Amino acid sequence: MQNGPQAKPVGKAGGVSSDSILGGGGARTGAQNSIMISHGILNPHVLSLLARVRHTNALVLADRGFPFWPMIETIDLSLVDGVPTVLQVLAAVRKNFVVAEAFMAEEFLPANALATRRAFAAALKGAVLTHEPHVKFKQRVPGAIGLIRTGDTVPYANLVLISG
Repeated sequence: MQNGPQAKPVGKAGGVSSDSILGGGGARTGAQNSIMISHGILNPHVLSLLARVRHTNALVLADRGFPFWPMIETIDLSLVDGVPTVLQVLAAVRKNFVVAEAFMAEEFLPANALATRRAFAAALKGAVLTHEPHVKFKQRVPGAIGLIRTGDTVPYANLVLISG
């Protein structure tokens, strides 16, 4: 004697269709009608944040050590050290976000090798890049729409991006 409901085969040959499992008649509602994103930014929280950024608004991309700002929406993408990097997130974001200006801490310059400095400059090509004291840089953060935290270990790899 068996306890509980018996499993019924699913599919054309088995007698129970996916429509029956979903509630009948083939009509689908809610999540079944949504379209799965297949390219570009996949994270729904990042997409939502980017959709709310308007002309001249600020968005912060931060490394793993950047302080927590409880008054700012923060999306934490960090997995392990170095994953993802600020540059990886910047490359993805720039496909949906026009960067007019970017701010970085001036401490970034002496703390990093020429190759790293060049990689950041290239990633921000077309935007006006300003380096300023880290204390002044952090004063820009409370005015941002949101902050995306990465797992980047590059010293002072934080960016305040101003939309164009």
